[in-house]
Amino acid sequence: MSRYIESKDNRIVRDCQRLSQKKYRDREKRYLVEGYNLVNEALSECAPLEAVILREGEPENADFPADTYVLRRDIFDAAAQTETSQGIMAIVRKPEYDREYLSSHDSGEDNYVVLDRLQDPGNIGTIIRTAEGAGYKAVICLKGTGDVYSPKVIRAAAGSVFRIPIVQVEDGRELRELVTALNKKLAVTCLNNDRFYFDEDISKGVALVIGNEGGGCSPELIENADIKVMIPMKGRLESLNAAVAAGILMYESMR
Repeated sequence: MSRYIESKDNRIVRDCQRLSQKKYRDREKRYLVEGYNLVNEALSECAPLEAVILREGEPENADFPADTYVLRRDIFDAAAQTETSQGIMAIVRKPEYDREYLSSHDSGEDNYVVLDRLQDPGNIGTIIRTAEGAGYKAVICLKGTGDVYSPKVIRAAAGSVFRIPIVQVEDGRELRELVTALNKKLAVTCLNNDRFYFDEDISKGVALVIGNEGGGCSPELIENADIKVMIPMKGRLESLNAAVAAGILMYESMR
């Protein structure tokens, strides 16, 4: 049974508006997904939905495993995260993954991708999506990386956030401790190197670091890396888009 809302001051409307901001997503450990594809993905993966919000006139599903609200059209459109909304949103609780989770689920040969202060939501979401496609088992985010639960990242990841564990670490020291505890090799991309990615074995048991769009991997991670690789470049380019580089390297593991 859904509840009809026609006041912009209603709690559920305020929740949707707050969750457009990172500080509230962090504080409340919740985030927003929008559109039928993402809501259906969340449902199929049994993501912890707190509420489903529909625009007035959209078909209702009596099987939603969460409280359902129907918002007056103008109120829904004001609260939506996209300009041309499909008329459905959901509030989802963030899953919590940590070192113990990775340790208990690691096969010994699993690969992880590490995001070192990436900022572009499209890059972050695409890398998460590609990681799932390439069989990587987790995403590790260093402090300074953009919010993986922002609306733009969620859309770019196309549902992968519901399936692949995402773990946060504070700094390079904590990352090194985690990688060592999991018996992984820290593989870092860097330009000043004479080894290409196909000269090294990154097929299994690696934590592959993808560096910041402007500055690349941090000097600390490069210094402490077990494997240093670069992607060969022709022409006058110095580097590739971060998500493109990540795709090349992660699919090399599969090859």
